[in-house]
Amino acid sequence: MRILVSGAAGFICGYLIEELLRANYEVIGLDNYAKYGPLKKSYDDDPRYKFIQGDAKNGQLLKDLLEECDHFVAAAAMIGGISYFHEFAYDLLAENERITAAAFDAAIYAHSHHRLQKITVMSSSMVFENTTEFPTPEGAERRSPPPGSTYGFQKLATEYFAQGAWEQYHLPYTIVRPFNCVGIGEKRALRDRDIASGNVKLAMSHVVPDLVQKVLKGQDPLHILGSGNQLRHYTYGGDLAKGIRLCVEHPAALNQDFNLSTPVRTTVLELAEMIWRKIYGDQKPFRYVSDPPYEYDVQERSPKTEKAATLLGFRATTSLSEILDEVIPWIAEQIEVGQI
Repeated sequence: MRILVSGAAGFICGYLIEELLRANYEVIGLDNYAKYGPLKKSYDDDPRYKFIQGDAKNGQLLKDLLEECDHFVAAAAMIGGISYFHEFAYDLLAENERITAAAFDAAIYAHSHHRLQKITVMSSSMVFENTTEFPTPEGAERRSPPPGSTYGFQKLATEYFAQGAWEQYHLPYTIVRPFNCVGIGEKRALRDRDIASGNVKLAMSHVVPDLVQKVLKGQDPLHILGSGNQLRHYTYGGDLAKGIRLCVEHPAALNQDFNLSTPVRTTVLELAEMIWRKIYGDQKPFRYVSDPPYEYDVQERSPKTEKAATLLGFRATTSLSEILDEVIPWIAEQIEVGQI
């Protein structure tokens, strides 16, 4: 089986491509290196992997690549941390709409004229930005007020693209919504700029690497955004990769949408103290101060996970403690070499 993965140089796709290769897929990765610049991956020399440097908005390129593919994971997108939602509010909407339209145009063509079986669409937990249903089930994105951020709104639009392509062209699909992916490999993006957080400047990306950096750099008290009561489900990238692979290949995933997440809820404050204890142990008391939050800092993002467990047999089993044991040393190394 051959599969095209767009956004191949992205954070989650690094885990996904490893997972697909372990499952004996032939993988074509497409990326224009716009986010991080050129990267080396552990699987670059795998004979079953072929990387194409190109733009995911190039419809003809996508059609050419999909001619001999059975599956397509459409993961390419302009994406960043919460500061991105404000700094690039228009670009996130416009660029990602162009990418999405190109992906679906090519997939419709390849399904009609070649052997493409299905498109697997990478959505986001941000489609639930304004929900009041907790834990949030699949389907709540249609009952809830639309997302306030342009990023969340565009991700919801990708799900409507899937609906429209099925209704008009009978293109099979699966929608995946990863929740708070955590792991190694997420470096400073080319467009990131440093923002002051207390006495530390860093590119505000995602909460785990941001907090780890600040603790490793000796910030005391630790600065957190908002009250710290924000609820998240921190999910290991390797677990998410398995879930996405199951969404690609499992018959029960056809024309379905899935929340992919650990079922464990954690507050930002609990996360911050866990990171502090991992680094300092009992040598230094945990202290923190709250900084004003960003506008789109969602207070609760808690999914129901039963659908993926029941239909696909997927469960995210890696604990947050295990994730931090892997992530903290990696971030420390990246700080040392100036890559983060």
